[in-house]
Amino acid sequence: MRRKRTGLFLFAVLLVGCSAGPDFVRPDPPKSSGYSSNVKPAHFDAGSFTLGDAQTVIQGEVSAMWWEQFRSGKLNDMITQALLNSPTLEAAKATLLQAEYLYKAKGGSTLYPRIDANAGALRQETNGSKNGQVGGENTFNLLNSSLSAGYTFDLSGSNHRQLESLAAKAGYYSFQLEGARLTLAADIATTAIYQAQLSGQITILEKVLAARLEQLAITRERLRLGSASPQEVLAMQALIEQTRAGIPALRNQLDQTMHLLALLSGQTPDSASLPLFALQDFFLPLSLPLRVPSELVRVRPDIQASEALMRAANADYGAAVAKSFPQITLSATIGSQALTAASLFGTGSLVWGVAGQLVQPIFNKGLAPERDAAKAGFDAASANYHQTVLKGLREVADVLTALDNNKQILSGYTGADAAAQEQLMITGNRYKLGSASYLELLQAQSESEQYRLELLASQARRLSDTVAFYQAMGGGRK
Repeated sequence: MRRKRTGLFLFAVLLVGCSAGPDFVRPDPPKSSGYSSNVKPAHFDAGSFTLGDAQTVIQGEVSAMWWEQFRSGKLNDMITQALLNSPTLEAAKATLLQAEYLYKAKGGSTLYPRIDANAGALRQETNGSKNGQVGGENTFNLLNSSLSAGYTFDLSGSNHRQLESLAAKAGYYSFQLEGARLTLAADIATTAIYQAQLSGQITILEKVLAARLEQLAITRERLRLGSASPQEVLAMQALIEQTRAGIPALRNQLDQTMHLLALLSGQTPDSASLPLFALQDFFLPLSLPLRVPSELVRVRPDIQASEALMRAANADYGAAVAKSFPQITLSATIGSQALTAASLFGTGSLVWGVAGQLVQPIFNKGLAPERDAAKAGFDAASANYHQTVLKGLREVADVLTALDNNKQILSGYTGADAAAQEQLMITGNRYKLGSASYLELLQAQSESEQYRLELLASQARRLSDTVAFYQAMGGGRK
C-alpha cells in the first residue's frame, strides 16, 4: 500500500512539471540576404537634390528617434507632442494595461491557493417533531467563523498554458502600441512634407498666374494694335482660368493636410497650433541604415505582433489538450462554532475539514472538437505570421525600388529645371539688349515655374520615400 502511494506521488510530481501540447518554437527567419532580385544594398545617388548631396543605403541600426535625421526642429517638436497627446496611443496603452492586468489576475488565481475568511450568525428554533417527539422546542443562536483554503494542482500544465497565452497577448498589444507610435511618427512626417510641397506649389502657381495675367494684358494690347488675333487672347484667357482654378484645389488639399496634422497631434482643427513647413526645413538623410531580412523580422512591430498571436494560439492549443488530463483539487477549512459570542473561540468550538477531489474526464464529446479548433487556430496564426513576413519584405523591396527610381526622376526634373533657368537667363539678357520682347520674357518665366512645380513634387517625394524607408525598417529600438 505504501509503495502504491509513493508511486502515485511520484507520478503526480512528474506531471506538475509537464505542460500539455507542444512547446512554442519560434519561426526561422528568412534565409535571403536581400529584398529583391533587382535591388541590392547599394548606393543610391540623390543627384543634385537641393536638400542633400547623396544617399547611401548601408547595413546598420536605426535610431529610436529616426525623424531627427531630417534635422527639422518643427517636425521634432510636433512628433514629440503627438506621442504625448495622441488619443490613439492612449487607447493602445490602456489596452496593453488591460492585458497585463488580466495576466496578473489569472496568475494570482492559479499560481497561489485561495484563502477566504467567513463569518456568520444564525438564530434558529427547533422542536422534537422530526424525531417523533412532542414539544421540546428550543431556540438558540449559532455563531461561526472560519478560514477556508483551496488549491488546484496544475498537473497537466493547463494553468501554465493559459498564463502563457495571456502573456503572449499582452506582448501582442505591446507590439501594437510600438507599431502605433511608428505609424504616428511616419504619418506626421509624411503629412508635414506634403504640406510643405503644397505650400510651395501654391506660391509657384500664384507667380505663374501673375505672369500670365501680364501676358494677357500685352496680348490684348497687341490685338488693339493689330499684331495679334482674337484666338490668341481667348487661348491666353483659357490658360489663365485653368491656372486660377488650380490654386483653390491646392489650397483645399493644404487645408485638409492641416486638419490631418491637427488630428495626428491630438488637437481640434479650429484650435490647433501648427507650424507651417517648407521643403527647406528638411534635410535629406545621407545614410540610410538597412536591416537584413533575418533581423527585420525580429524588429518590425507588425511581424512581432503576429508572432505573439502565434505564440498565444499555441498556448491555447496546449490548454485545450490539458482538459483531457486529470485535475486534483485540495481544500481545507478551519474555524469555530458556538452558541454565544463569548464561547466562539473557546474550548470545544473548533471545527475543521479537509477534502480532496480528483476529476478525470471519461466521456466528453466536446473535448476533441475543442482541441481541433485550437489546433486550427494555431495553423491560422502561423499562416498569418508568414503572410505578415512576406508583406514586410515586399514593403522594404518597394521602398528600395522607389528610392532608386525616384532618384532618377528627380535627376531628370533637376536637369530640366536647370535648362529652363538657363533659358530664362538668356531671354532676360536678350530682353535687356532689346532683341526679345517682354512677352517672350514672361513666357520663359512661366515655363520655368512649371518645371519648378514638378521639381518641388519630386523633392517632396524623395523625402517621403526616406520616411517610408524608416517605417519599413520598423523604426528604431529603444
